[in-house]
Amino acid sequence: MGLYFLRRFLGLFLVLWCTITLTFFLVRLAPGTPFSRERKIPPAIEKQLLARYKLDGTLWEQYRGYLGGLCKGDLGPSVKYRDRSVNELVADALPVSAMLGLSAFLLATSLGIWLGSLAALRQHQWMDTFAMLGALVLISVPSFVIGPMLALVFGLWLRWLPVGGWGSWSCLILPALTLAGPYVAYIARLMRSSLLEVLHQDFIRTARAKGLSDAAVLTRHALKVALLPVVSFLGPLAANLLTGSIVVESIFGIPGMGGYFVNSILNRDVFLLSGVVIVYCTLLVVLNLCVDLLYGWLDRRIQIYE
Repeated sequence: MGLYFLRRFLGLFLVLWCTITLTFFLVRLAPGTPFSRERKIPPAIEKQLLARYKLDGTLWEQYRGYLGGLCKGDLGPSVKYRDRSVNELVADALPVSAMLGLSAFLLATSLGIWLGSLAALRQHQWMDTFAMLGALVLISVPSFVIGPMLALVFGLWLRWLPVGGWGSWSCLILPALTLAGPYVAYIARLMRSSLLEVLHQDFIRTARAKGLSDAAVLTRHALKVALLPVVSFLGPLAANLLTGSIVVESIFGIPGMGGYFVNSILNRDVFLLSGVVIVYCTLLVVLNLCVDLLYGWLDRRIQIYE
């Protein structure tokens, strides 16, 4: 098992290195410079700016210097947010996006598993039909439609919740619901199909033959196995919630990573764009590693071979 995890960690760093390298060269090879949009900037001043941000050397020199800074934990300076480093910008925005993503993650997971289990246990009944119809609606309607609708109803008409900003817990409700909506539907459909398959397996019949109640069969035996497809979806789900929050943050005026990501593309802020991509990629590979660890805990039949 130790050799397995060593390979996984080495693979993690390899994926990160490939992402960093690909992002670096794609950004650097794009036409123009971060200062090309500056109005009437003299060539001498532009040269000084490039030298200040270490963008005047060859690609190999810039790449080597950038990797050296990353090894020290330095994501570089921001070209557009003057006198601020990418580390500072990420430190300010990441907790906001993480809070929004975590709230949506818990909401999507809990509601999705509950609705999917309820639909499976009430197969072909009105509850099953209602849950799957609601899931279809949530999947079909995009977040940039759900968000303004929720803001209109609960913010402007009923005046129960704020329609934007960040500060109190009430500001989190509408964005979290908007972000979690489609993923509640995905998890519910996945949980329903998985649980229906598990409930017809032999070990479930054996448990019922031993006299266990339906609740005991469900909680002790069926749920752990049925959750495996859901768990495999949780790693990419967490990363999707963070990256998908870009639209939601823009709708509700939340000062998270989404605004910096969009502005870094528009402004060709090479260091900020690379830093945000590195953070998102790191979260993705780490969460996928956590999913592998959960597999062995949920189902002891799954073995990890070296």
